[in-house]
Amino acid sequence: MSYRAKRELLAQTAPRYQEASHQQKSVILDEFVAATGYARKYAIRLLISPVLAPPARIARPRERQYGAEVQAALRVAWEAANGICAKRLVPFLPDLVASLERHGHLQLPETVRTQLLAISPATVDRILSPIRRDPTLRGISTTKAGTLLKHQVPIRTFTDWDDAQPGFFEVDLVAHCGGNAEGAFLYTLVLTDVATGWTECIPLLNRGQHSVIRALDHARQLVPMPLMGIDTDNGGEFLNT
Repeated sequence: MSYRAKRELLAQTAPRYQEASHQQKSVILDEFVAATGYARKYAIRLLISPVLAPPARIARPRERQYGAEVQAALRVAWEAANGICAKRLVPFLPDLVASLERHGHLQLPETVRTQLLAISPATVDRILSPIRRDPTLRGISTTKAGTLLKHQVPIRTFTDWDDAQPGFFEVDLVAHCGGNAEGAFLYTLVLTDVATGWTECIPLLNRGQHSVIRALDHARQLVPMPLMGIDTDNGGEFLNT
């Protein structure tokens, strides 16, 4: 219990203690000692003394250290890094900021650059918190869960998945919808080998199961290793008949 909480409890308990009978005082004292951890004699001295009001919390207004320029530059760097978390972003800020300046995406005075490169992950999280809540920054998901029950699909458990052996691919569809999922647009089936990073991108006119199956068959001919396993989401284009 904090000191302030103990003082608040004392302010509530002392009037009851002072007006109580001898037997009631013993019960109140036991409760007060158990809650505060005070020695019994010290607790009695507090309860019979005039009670002062709990000290008011001292408000120390803290001057904002990182201004609008630093926050704007941080947002550019964060978006360029695809919105990764602060603990992953901060170690790479020196290289990332230098690259963004070299390609003309940032033009920073020396003071702003120094502040940006000295920022902590906790401060980055605090600055980016309102930005992350912006609904316009959230991507559009076009995945619709397949109706086929998972136990009807022959799968291997993670114990059979070998990240070190080439041939095990992460697979997903990328929708080129321009932020609007209405109407027709192209897709890309992306396959990435976990062990080697080998990636194949196959364009699709639609996301139907037949198009996806044909693309996977085509991928078998393109990749330089046997296709040992694929890891997909539960979209109907992957979990189908």
